[in-house]
Amino acid sequence: MPDQSLYPLRFEPILRRLIWGGRRLGTVLHKPIGEGADYAESWELADYHDQVSVVSNGPLAGTTLRELLHTRPMELLGPALGARDQFPLLVKFIDAREDLSVQVHPDDEKGRRLAGDNGKTEAWLVLAAEPGSVIYAGLRRGVGPEEFRRAIETGAVEPLLHRFPARPGDAVLIEAGTVHAIGAGVMLAEVQQMSDATFRVFDWNRVGTDGKPRELHIEQAMESIDFGRGPVDPMKTRVEDLGGAGTRERLPSSEYFILERWRLHEPIRIEQDRFTILVGLDGDLKLETAGPPVPLRAGQTVLVPAAVEECRLVPRGEAVVLTCVVP
Repeated sequence: MPDQSLYPLRFEPILRRLIWGGRRLGTVLHKPIGEGADYAESWELADYHDQVSVVSNGPLAGTTLRELLHTRPMELLGPALGARDQFPLLVKFIDAREDLSVQVHPDDEKGRRLAGDNGKTEAWLVLAAEPGSVIYAGLRRGVGPEEFRRAIETGAVEPLLHRFPARPGDAVLIEAGTVHAIGAGVMLAEVQQMSDATFRVFDWNRVGTDGKPRELHIEQAMESIDFGRGPVDPMKTRVEDLGGAGTRERLPSSEYFILERWRLHEPIRIEQDRFTILVGLDGDLKLETAGPPVPLRAGQTVLVPAAVEECRLVPRGEAVVLTCVVP
């Protein structure tokens, strides 16, 4: 790897095609999709098995996130976080042309034991929603294991799910153990633990590309569900001033990530002792550092390494950006 100072990094999107995907990753977010209407996910920042992000800008173009993590961990992550075997977060965009399966993610202990993977707590930020679109998050109050298992066996799962209309701007925390599904017509940004541990409990009686029902993971799911959690709704946010540069809202956060939505109309400096992830939500801006400026537009993601000492976000007009750090 060249002896090159780290700078704000952009990465090639990793596109995933699944039966419930659509085309908005290309038509709305300008990802390089091809033919077909099954583009489901764009992994913006990933270090998962063979799905590893590759730098797309500047002198380090072609370098993988994993290489940077292993060779320059303190510069990338920051001394406050220390060296790690795996980058801690996965950032993606999701386009649901159809309903996703009803599923649950395990916590860290169950993820290691049942899936050989990390647990998976995630947060969603709704970017677009067609009229009538819904999000399923949590079970209706009072639903227990026996009732839920009977519903799985009879195919009557939907009446037991808590749901709400999907609205652009909604932010939802899906903690490990929460039964959930993204409804048809929803496009969202997701920040999660670096994991793909997912246990499917119901798939709307659908068949896969091979004409057969997709695999379910009933026993693992039943062990992973937190039946005491109950319904989950979008988070109510509070707007705070950013010293005259704009405003910020604290979004769903956890022990794994802290999210904020910044609405900027004047430049602001990022002060950090660990890496920061920025996701463009609306408008465009540039990141000014000691090197060449790095643009950030809606649908793009930038990783600002901890070693970047001087970094200003300079909006053109008004811009909205999602910020993410690890506690």
